[in-house]
Amino acid sequence: MTDLLLLPGDGIGPEVTAQVRRVAEKLTPDLTLEERPFGGVSYDRHGVPLTGETLAAAKAAKAVLMGAVGGPQWADAPRDKRPEAGLLGLRAGMNVFANLRPALCFQPLADASSLKREIVEGLDFMIVRELTGGIYFGEPRFIEDLPGGGQRAVDTQVYTTMEIERVARVAFELARGRRNKVHSAEKSNVMDSGLLWRRVVTDLHKRDYADVELEHILADNAAMQIVKNPKQFDVMVTDNLFGDILSDAAAQLTGSLGMLPSAALGLPGTPGLYEPIHGSAPDIAGQGVANPLAAILSFEMALRWSLDRPAQADRLFAAVEKALDNGARTRDLGGTLSTVQMGDAVLAAL
Repeated sequence: MTDLLLLPGDGIGPEVTAQVRRVAEKLTPDLTLEERPFGGVSYDRHGVPLTGETLAAAKAAKAVLMGAVGGPQWADAPRDKRPEAGLLGLRAGMNVFANLRPALCFQPLADASSLKREIVEGLDFMIVRELTGGIYFGEPRFIEDLPGGGQRAVDTQVYTTMEIERVARVAFELARGRRNKVHSAEKSNVMDSGLLWRRVVTDLHKRDYADVELEHILADNAAMQIVKNPKQFDVMVTDNLFGDILSDAAAQLTGSLGMLPSAALGLPGTPGLYEPIHGSAPDIAGQGVANPLAAILSFEMALRWSLDRPAQADRLFAAVEKALDNGARTRDLGGTLSTVQMGDAVLAAL
């Protein structure tokens, strides 16, 4: 069995994933690694962004770490063949329904945030995003021509009790190991799916998690509160669309999208999917300036959540923090280090 399957993907994905490989080979030389094409690269080679063989390899590995997918060169590909369709297919195929996105501000980067130091210093909260349901997967979805001219587009937001309950359960369990508070974000004031979300979370809380503090918050207010007073949050659980948006907003609090990892988890005993939340950044791809820390920290999460190596995870987290303490900065953080040089800094700290 492969321990870690690497899916470098497109754009800066191969550049940052290469630094993960360097770290893994030094920190955990006994891990078995495998690498496969994914996303636009796979479409160019095989005609699909996710082959059946790659999906089978992902489901058979202990953990999967991907770089990023997409780019303008695939903008005209059929919708079901675009790199992003491969990502959605991978998430659905692996059934990783709970996406953990930490918003953590490292002490040396408190001044790199676009917000004031006192707002973000010590920031540490977790967004739990439902990942395999909602508007990204709902049917029907189409664009149709209208009789009088013009077109109409339809996307459907769909959630079931089971989908909401299982991701909320993940959030409550996480909160018990943190500061014991969950915010549940939805739009129950205008959306029926939001109303069901609130009801299901409330019922689950009363039934199984009454010891955890629960607060409901409308998603638009959550966006405002994230930039107004982010340290009020411990764990926030939300749907696929709102989680996508709110976690990107939270990322900027930490100084850069290049700093935030993520983990996508399914049922116990199944492989997790790990990825930096930044995109493929085609504008800087190939220049060697991308920040690899989000990818490296995604590996740290894989060590912790899927590979059962918490001691190595702690070492890697400490090494990233030490590299930053020593002044290591890529361009997105106001520094001059290249992707490889930032990898060098982490390896030196290890």
